[in-house]
Amino acid sequence: MSETLPENPTPLTGKALLTKVKELSHLPRRETAKRCGYYTVTKNNQTRINLTDFYDAVLAAKGVPLDPEGAKDGRGREPTYRVSVHKNGQIVIGSTYTGAMGLKPGDEFEIKLGYKHIHLIQIDRSDSDRNGSSSDEE
Repeated sequence: MSETLPENPTPLTGKALLTKVKELSHLPRRETAKRCGYYTVTKNNQTRINLTDFYDAVLAAKGVPLDPEGAKDGRGREPTYRVSVHKNGQIVIGSTYTGAMGLKPGDEFEIKLGYKHIHLIQIDRSDSDRNGSSSDEE
């Protein structure tokens, strides 16, 4: 039972892929992947099965996100929620974190030191204005 395969198959995705996988559940994985279009034909007419792409497509069709990099916007690094002390003794909190908290330039914090932690407590702008710490006063 030798079937001729197209050289550039269009792989199934989504519900169509899941339906086909269910229909072919009696076949080996490699054959299932091949019949779902996850293969390439080499220059020597050899068929290579793309199991990784097949598995990724099945998981995507089931709604399992595999690519955390896909969520990135291409600018900078992924936030890690870890910082280190720089050579000059400063700790920098990046814009990803301040943006996630909705902070704006000029927002102020009180620093409270603990045994092995630092608490940053945001100072309400109306409190600082009432206490006379506004820079508009002369």
